[in-house]
Amino acid sequence: MPKLKTKKSVQKRFSVTKNGKVKRNKAFANHILTKKSSERKRKFRKSAITHKADSKNIKAMLPYA
Repeated sequence: MPKLKTKKSVQKRFSVTKNGKVKRNKAFANHILTKKSSERKRKFRKSAITHKADSKNIKAMLPYA
């Protein structure tokens, strides 16, 4: 059986933790930052875990993760 191809766009955006959860970066942290509070911008720095329903589809696009 041939090797499965990884979706490169998904590989750049997500990573799988040791326990099998899918980790992602938070959105809205790139531009138009003047109107956002410093507390809100600080929370964007932390990564988040994807929802269980979404992580199944993401893992399908990352066959070797």
